[in-house]
Amino acid sequence: MSLILAVYGKGGIGKSTTSANLSAAMALKGAKVLQIGCDPKHDSTFPLTGLLQPTVIDVLEEVDFHVEDVAREDVIHTGFAGVDTLESGGPPAGSGCGGYVVGETVKLLKEFGLYHKYDVIVFDVLGDVVCGGFSAPLNYADYGLIVACNDFDSIFAANRLCLAIAQKSQRHKVRMAGVIANRVDPEFGGTELLEQFVETVGTRIIGRVPYHDLIRRSRLAGKTLFEMEGEGKEECVRPFYAMAEYLLGQPEATIPNPLHDRAIFDAVGGWK
Repeated sequence: MSLILAVYGKGGIGKSTTSANLSAAMALKGAKVLQIGCDPKHDSTFPLTGLLQPTVIDVLEEVDFHVEDVAREDVIHTGFAGVDTLESGGPPAGSGCGGYVVGETVKLLKEFGLYHKYDVIVFDVLGDVVCGGFSAPLNYADYGLIVACNDFDSIFAANRLCLAIAQKSQRHKVRMAGVIANRVDPEFGGTELLEQFVETVGTRIIGRVPYHDLIRRSRLAGKTLFEMEGEGKEECVRPFYAMAEYLLGQPEATIPNPLHDRAIFDAVGGWK
C-alpha cells in the first residue's frame, strides 16, 4: 500500500513548487512516486514535466465522461526522476465545482488500482479550501502536510487546515505529519511565529525551505531544484532531501488541536 501524503496551504504560498521538489527528492531516494495536482489551473506538476499536461477533466470530456473509456496512460505522464504525474484540472471559471473534479479523480485512482502501485502518492491540493471534493484526499491520506510561512495570513490558514485534519482523523486514518516552513528569511523573523504556532496546536516543523531566487527561477523554467545550476543550490535542495528521508521513515504524526478563529487572532497578536 502506498504512503499517501496530502499537501495543503494558503493560496500562493508555494505549495506546488514545494510538492514537486518533495516528490523529486523522494524519487531520488529510490521511491516510486505519483504526484497529483488538485487545482483547476493544473500547474502543480509543471516543475516535474516542464509542460501543462492534459487533465483528467480534459480526457473525460473527450470520452463524454465514460470513465471506463479512460486508460491510465491517458492521464498519467512521467517527469523528472521517474515521478509519475497527474492533474485533475477543473471546469472553466464560474461554470462548476473544482472540488467535484478532485473527488472524481480520487475515485479514478481507485478504479485504476493505483493506491497499490506506488511507494508514495502526493496530493497537492488547492489553497486552503477543505470543503467537499477538496477534502477528499484526506479520506485516503496517511499524513497531512501544511506549507506555511512566517506571517499571520499563512498561520491563520494553517490553523483552519489543522481543524480539517483533526476532524477527518475522527473517521479516517489521516494524521498530521507537520508543517513545511517556506520562504524562510532570517532577516524577517525566520520561523519564530511558526514555531509558536506549531507548539500551540501540537505539531512540528519538518523542514525549512529558504527564501531564494533559485527557487523562483526553477519555477519559471519548469524544472525542479535538482536540475538547476547556480549559487545556493545546495542550500535549497538540502531541506527536501531531509524531508524525504523523514517522510519515507516513520514520521512522528499527531492529531492537531487547533484554536478557534478568534483565539488564533488573539494568540498571534501576542506572539513576538
